[in-house]
Amino acid sequence: MQIPTSGVQTLGSILCVVGARPNFMKMAPIMAALGDLRPLPALSLVHTGQHYDAAMNHQYFEALGIPQPDINLGVGSGSHAIQTAEVMRRFEPVLDAKPPSAVLVVGDVNSTLACALVAAKKGVPVIHVEAGLRSFDRAMPEEINRILTDQISDLLFITEVSGRANLLREGIAESRIHFVGNVMIDTLRRNLERAVPLSQILKDAGREDFLGGDAGYAVLTLHRPSNVDDPAILRTLLETVLKISRRLPVIFPMHPRTRTMIERSGLEEVLDVPELLLLPPMGYLEMLGLMKDARAMLTDSGGIQEETTALGVPCITLRNNTERPITVEQGTNTIAGQDPERILAAFEDILHSGGKAGRVPEFWDGQASTRIAEAIRGWLENGSRS
Repeated sequence: MQIPTSGVQTLGSILCVVGARPNFMKMAPIMAALGDLRPLPALSLVHTGQHYDAAMNHQYFEALGIPQPDINLGVGSGSHAIQTAEVMRRFEPVLDAKPPSAVLVVGDVNSTLACALVAAKKGVPVIHVEAGLRSFDRAMPEEINRILTDQISDLLFITEVSGRANLLREGIAESRIHFVGNVMIDTLRRNLERAVPLSQILKDAGREDFLGGDAGYAVLTLHRPSNVDDPAILRTLLETVLKISRRLPVIFPMHPRTRTMIERSGLEEVLDVPELLLLPPMGYLEMLGLMKDARAMLTDSGGIQEETTALGVPCITLRNNTERPITVEQGTNTIAGQDPERILAAFEDILHSGGKAGRVPEFWDGQASTRIAEAIRGWLENGSRS
């Protein structure tokens, strides 16, 4: 996908890395904004293949207008150690073949840390988008990825002001930190009018009869190991969702990992109720269509906490912490953990009072990627590390 630069003055070269679907939503507006710069940086895209479902990957790339990767490392699944090591092993020759001016990574997946480590060890500057987020729960693999990636990054872009305090406390120089806002919201705003309507989603599922009244619906997503790997916790959460479904129909696009654990735990019969609609994993535009008109969102996803805040949709987070505190402090998010009573109390608040209204945080205005591109331009022009 390399942007041609023949006959054009260039501004160095940036190798952009994606590995998992949350990365795609963050990288799409960044690459578009970098491609608008003049002089033009030479851009290339590496997909590590951490999320390796070809059909789903294609659906996201096509929906978001991301160019096809120059290189797909084809790493696939594995334990955290195996996956991280394999990304490093396969990424190193890419850097050796044509060292870029910088490697740009996003988010907190294994590919983010792995590629940042390889770049740092080879003396290639690292740019980290979505830096500084902290859950303060080191049992989460993503928390380890966040902390280590930030420590070896040269340019750190934060989505909310709490990120600056976190990074300064960890010894990151303030000159390396830039508050730019949230690129996930750039993607959301640019695609909101293209969101697939609920009627089409239900039609495609052959369930046009699912919603019989005007009460609306809730949406559930569930995929984190802390929620789905323990059969007892998984059963408790599903039974709580079933209680909610008796008050408000629930649509459940099921992550492959979650489906596997439900089947392995023999919990399929728990979900066999008419008020709960099970769907396969959704593409970005389909998921956006489900979220924007929902009365409530139940999730353990970090990105969905942000998207619901931007959409003004009440969100119940099925975790005991969040690395995105602004969604609680200013947005529509309520942390309920795995406790049925807290989950049901948050849901009752939504039914009776509409839940938290919230407001859109600073710089969640659809222009974060433009601010990132301008900061990178200045950084490259000034000699990167200088």
